[in-house]
Amino acid sequence: MKLTSIGADVSCNDVSCSKNMITNIEKDIHEIVDAGAFKAALTNVTGDDVVISAFVDDNMLETVNKAIVDVLSKNAEDIGDLAGISDTPQGAGEGISYAEAKIRQDRYPDGVILAFDTYGGEPFVKNVVKSSMDAARSMDHVTDIGGGNHGTIEIPGVGFVSDETDDPVVVATIEDIEAVGVVAGAMVGAALGNKNVYLVKRGTPSYVIPGSVIVSVSAFMNGNVMDLSVPLAQRMRILG
Repeated sequence: MKLTSIGADVSCNDVSCSKNMITNIEKDIHEIVDAGAFKAALTNVTGDDVVISAFVDDNMLETVNKAIVDVLSKNAEDIGDLAGISDTPQGAGEGISYAEAKIRQDRYPDGVILAFDTYGGEPFVKNVVKSSMDAARSMDHVTDIGGGNHGTIEIPGVGFVSDETDDPVVVATIEDIEAVGVVAGAMVGAALGNKNVYLVKRGTPSYVIPGSVIVSVSAFMNGNVMDLSVPLAQRMRILG
């Protein structure tokens, strides 16, 4: 089984996602489950970007990925990142973001999902993503890490996108529920250690000075979505 996450800017503006679009996407999540996902949800809403994630058996990955993109296309207010998808590597452009990670078969499907949004395609977002992925590597109870587009990639069942994509998604699959907070805290802390990076609640518009990156963090546990931004922000405060 795998955790697959697809992010896209399909909003009609550059700073936020409308409540209407979010509601419509959530109403159509059942179509992804109908296509073969074990569980699926709208996990992250970050600035003008949304991320749909699903737990899926390996042999259904292509079908479920296509279903996710179909739901995004159906509810898009603007073609946005969907226009960057190509049938060939040569035609790939700035498109949707993709991450997938393996899940151990004898564990509940749990994962941590970070989604990043830039206003002006700030290139240092790649360093931010690398920091968060490096923080999770070799941690106890982390099964796998995926995401952070580097070069042109082929998204199974969907097509090719280039590394011009500037709103990346990162996922880590977790083997122990008590490790979810530990891993998420490490990944977010590493991201925030970079310049001009800000943690936001799910659904927060990107009202930051251009030249900044915002990041949201969700726990996706057996199909249930939890916004970890508030508890992590509270835990990271200095007391005294």
